Amino acid sequence: MEVPDRRTRRRSRFGCRNCKLRKLKCDEGKPHCKRCSSFGILCNFMSNIPDLQPIAADIGSPLVVHGKATLQPPIASAVWTSDEFTSYHLNAKCQDFITRYYARSITIPDDPNMIHVNRKLLRLAFTCPFLMHASLAVALTYDRHMNSSLGCRRSLEECYHWSQSTVLLNRRLREPINAKDKDPIWGTAAALTILSFSSPDARTAEESWPLKSSDQSDVDWVRMSQAKMSLWHIVNPLRPDSLFCVMAATFAQMQSPLPEKGIDGIPKALAAICLLNDSSTANNSPYFDAAHAVSQILDLPDSEVTTGQTQLFMRSIHGTFEDLLRNKDPVALLLLYLWYRKTSCSIWWIELRARVECPSICSYLRLYHKGNAAVQAFLPGGALADSWV
Repeated sequence: MEVPDRRTRRRSRFGCRNCKLRKLKCDEGKPHCKRCSSFGILCNFMSNIPDLQPIAADIGSPLVVHGKATLQPPIASAVWTSDEFTSYHLNAKCQDFITRYYARSITIPDDPNMIHVNRKLLRLAFTCPFLMHASLAVALTYDRHMNSSLGCRRSLEECYHWSQSTVLLNRRLREPINAKDKDPIWGTAAALTILSFSSPDARTAEESWPLKSSDQSDVDWVRMSQAKMSLWHIVNPLRPDSLFCVMAATFAQMQSPLPEKGIDGIPKALAAICLLNDSSTANNSPYFDAAHAVSQILDLPDSEVTTGQTQLFMRSIHGTFEDLLRNKDPVALLLLYLWYRKTSCSIWWIELRARVECPSICSYLRLYHKGNAAVQAFLPGGALADSWV
């Protein structure tokens, strides 16, 4: 079998910011590059044009004031979100999303506590544009998940709301954080983590990591998850006046301690491939925490796998294990593959990435580690594959 060409594609050094954000080679055409024109956004070689600004009548036309581009609201305004920094007019499509998702929870479906949180967050979103943009981006992503004809790639609207939420949240974090801002900040950080995870840059397994050539964006969702948790001590979602305090049980699962020593609960075959034994600890084995985290959900029915439990594995991706994963270590990849196989059946935003990355991991392991019989046994068609379905 021929090894695929793994050369890194050259990118334009002086391209517009939109093409850099979308990880595409810019033709550097002035005043509008072809990539931006075909995608329906304003090219932003100039600093006064926002990133990923759509060319769309119902979003509002750009207006340059004192050298900075702002959005000129449509005349027929209906619903707005605004704070002291910015405002945004919700067009008909945005209002439809708010109506459809007001009484639901799409991040954790069928969770009554999250439905309660979702209703209160949407009320706050009308005075916190960064939260509104994040909520709309997640709603658009969920629609893409539900409608397979939309494909894996995120839409222009998703890119726009995601970008605006990120910019506005970063601006807000540079200001003193008041008590009223804590819940919207945490809700936005959680939404941005979901967006980062659920939006791979690939359409197919062949275009996806780990088959694709490595670059700095590999496994970027790990850093986004870590960034979200860095806000924990600042906003404290479990404080008594937080609307997230009803999620205490979920947070407890996310932060529950893993075993300190040994292999109790880890299937023998998995312990063997991770070189774990009764004396193993997180200090002497880079796979220790990840193997324990994965093992806690392997035997559960899909309907019983919760978001809190899935976070245990994400929490274990740090230090040496994170380095192994980024360097495509076969055992680290196998643990990620087993986690994907289990969690993608119950968590929709994990499934969006798993649908391309999971088969990519399998192909990579078969191509570059076909001599490792222990690893191959866990993959589809292997002797142990049926044990992990």
